[in-house]
Amino acid sequence: MEERVVMRVENLSKAYRIGLSEQRHDTLGAVIGAWFKSPFQNYKRLRNLSRIAASNEDADIYWALKNVSFDVKQGVVLGIIGKNGAGKSTLLKILSQITDPTEGQAEINGRVASLLEVGTGFNPELTGRENVYLNGTILGMTKAEITRKFAEIIEFSGVEKFINTPVKRYSSGMKVRLAFAVAAHLDPEILIVDEVLAVGDSEFQKKCIQKMQSIADQSGRTILFVSHDLIAVQKLCTEVILLDKGRVVMRDEPQKVVDFYLKADAATAFENDFSNRRGSGPVQLERINLLNQNNQASGVFQFQEKIKIQFILKANEALRGVVLTFAIRNIEGRELFYSSSKQSETEFIIGEKPQDILEAHLDPNYFVPGVYFIRVSLHWNGALSDRVEDIVSFEILDSASDVRNLPDFRVGNFYYHLNWNVQP
Repeated sequence: MEERVVMRVENLSKAYRIGLSEQRHDTLGAVIGAWFKSPFQNYKRLRNLSRIAASNEDADIYWALKNVSFDVKQGVVLGIIGKNGAGKSTLLKILSQITDPTEGQAEINGRVASLLEVGTGFNPELTGRENVYLNGTILGMTKAEITRKFAEIIEFSGVEKFINTPVKRYSSGMKVRLAFAVAAHLDPEILIVDEVLAVGDSEFQKKCIQKMQSIADQSGRTILFVSHDLIAVQKLCTEVILLDKGRVVMRDEPQKVVDFYLKADAATAFENDFSNRRGSGPVQLERINLLNQNNQASGVFQFQEKIKIQFILKANEALRGVVLTFAIRNIEGRELFYSSSKQSETEFIIGEKPQDILEAHLDPNYFVPGVYFIRVSLHWNGALSDRVEDIVSFEILDSASDVRNLPDFRVGNFYYHLNWNVQP
């Protein structure tokens, strides 16, 4: 017998209005012209506030999803992967009926439980016990159903000792364990999970995956699972969708989609952005290559994986004493790491060959999961010769088991092993 379709998504699109930077005018005439135009521009924007069509090409319109279509059959564990900003969370919010699509429709047949954010629906002033009943009711459980499963929920969450403590005193890990326990015991026909396994220790993450597998095995229940943890995606999912810039790029078995995703990320490692560059000195940066521990170009690395950074330089003549410095910053713009070729005992001579390659080795890297950017500066004779901001980015994944065993590893951006001992 053919399995029934429990979810059908047809031409789903979601647009948001974003703020635009203020226009600055250099001349008095331009200022006066803009002043006369502003009432008409403001009126046009006001009219468009409630009208966003697919043909709308306004600069303040951002399409988080664009013409997404797919079906999900009963019993399928569907993984959804992609870079930050690909539209994964937006898609799940629409499917969970938290937000409405701009265009298209999603038809869902079955009881849905969603776990999209840590502690969603929790009241911080209420105890864990009270929040189990509150959250369960929000998710559609009856009081009798919650009472019947209460002991099982608490045992699964591992917060028995604090169940009568206000949730505001819980750590983020305790909140997500309790929230996941409630959602998982709803016995939904469709369970939607968004990146919640990133919080919690490795033992609890293993319990969550086992629970989701058991949910999928019981009566052919369906799971939509969004995660950057590619290893968990491959273990848990029967099919995977790859999203990029709000569109479905690929849908296939997990290994094929993950391989395609990683190869695509490797290709982006060749894309250097020189748009934010200054300096026209005698030595210039031609490009950067990022290589993984297999000496392959990549833009995606595991926690503690070796990263080799190659700086390709060019000069019109042989120059002695060229100094290269680079910094790595996080997505908020904070610089976290700085290094200089001055650390080498060798004085580099650049320009004797058509191209020179300097290599720096992060062996291993201790950046916690996230996206990072590289800034490069070249100096010669004490003067700036070239400087490029955010020339290339790379991403650290959280699928390495080591990072999961670190307490509060998401606090900060950099983790380093120290030698600890007790003084005699």
